[in-house]
Amino acid sequence: MTYIHQTIESLKQSSPAQSEFYQVVEEVLTSLAPVLESNQQYQNQAIIQRIVEPERQIMFRVPWVDDNGVIQVNKGYRVEFNSALGPYKGGLRFHPSVNASIIKFLGFEQIFKNALTGLPIGGGKGGANFVAKGKSDGEIMRFCQSFMNELYRHIGPHTDVPAGDIGVGAREIGYMFGQYKRLTGRYEGVLTGKSLLWGGSLARKEATGYGTVYFADYMLNERGDSLKGKKCLVSGAGNVAIYAIEKLYQLGALPVSCSDSTGTIYHAEGIDLKLLKRLKEVQKLGLINYLETYPNAIFTPVSEYPQDGHAVWHYNADAAFPCATQNELTQIDADALIANGCKLVSEGANMPTTRDAVNTFLEANIAFAPAKAANAGGVATSQLEMAQNASMQRWTFNEVDGHLKQIMKNIFVNANEASKEFGQQGNLVLGANIAGFRRVADAMIEQGVV
Repeated sequence: MTYIHQTIESLKQSSPAQSEFYQVVEEVLTSLAPVLESNQQYQNQAIIQRIVEPERQIMFRVPWVDDNGVIQVNKGYRVEFNSALGPYKGGLRFHPSVNASIIKFLGFEQIFKNALTGLPIGGGKGGANFVAKGKSDGEIMRFCQSFMNELYRHIGPHTDVPAGDIGVGAREIGYMFGQYKRLTGRYEGVLTGKSLLWGGSLARKEATGYGTVYFADYMLNERGDSLKGKKCLVSGAGNVAIYAIEKLYQLGALPVSCSDSTGTIYHAEGIDLKLLKRLKEVQKLGLINYLETYPNAIFTPVSEYPQDGHAVWHYNADAAFPCATQNELTQIDADALIANGCKLVSEGANMPTTRDAVNTFLEANIAFAPAKAANAGGVATSQLEMAQNASMQRWTFNEVDGHLKQIMKNIFVNANEASKEFGQQGNLVLGANIAGFRRVADAMIEQGVV
């Protein structure tokens, strides 16, 4: 559509040099063509021109002092993208790759992901180009406190409620919450991903990984199948990957791989989850150390990956779960997965599959679960943490997990029904985008031009 093309070209002029942001906007808007054509009101109300521009973008310096007394400076971001459905909600990422394009791509995706959950939360994202690796606890604390010295002005339990993301776990959330409390004098649920000691939710750590597996199982159920007995490839070795592996085992599947920044482990007998947790959560070691316990496993260092590809996707398997980072599953990887018998891909990370690879999966009738649907379990459980904080309650692990499972089912049903409505049954990229977009767009129309 000319309407969509003009919006994208205008965005490139107003937000130059933001390739990841353009990638996700083009993917979403292209799939929205059927609903935009069928409802002239969305064009008349300039919904897509409004929705691609954040309501607010905050960029700030983060000065802090390292253990040697040297002043360091990083750059911080918070993009409050859309509040039509509720307070801005989205994680904070501390990683050297963080820049305006990455934060905006993540924030834009978050709008529709949050809408799909059916919960009253808007979309936002934030972070900083801070490298925690090699830093002491004192340095990380001072950085987090400095970051919050600016961020606290823009967040609140009914305004913007950040969560954790890559590089931001319970430790970082704790340091930021402590500084927020010190600056405001208020003890309130302004951050999620908190420690269980002071307001965190059971099952939050597991939620994204569990959710992407639940979603995959619902996709297979729709096709008269299940994950039981399936051989599965998983990338990553953080929370999402670890707990995707855990849930795969619980549902009777066999996860045989994981990966980190150093390389990929393939273990045909099944990944030893207890060992993986010890290596990554306790000892903070690289995956090559897995071979000390299982010398029969295969470790492929990053330097030996296929050109333009990733070793983890080049083994025989029934299903794939990209749970590491964006654009980690390329065209060459997609071709390898299909050639090796893969029938399902469920995205645990944010935008881990390149656009060409997504199109290849859809054309091959692979069951493909896009991130905004399949990995929404994390933000959904963050909202459940907000609900517990507001009511001053603590739900059991099983209660939270039960809510999570039902939310993932609802997301699947809504996305699947939208794909049927527009004549592309099973295309959940289209279905998820349309289902999320309509909920946000209709709310924006009802609230006027704001």
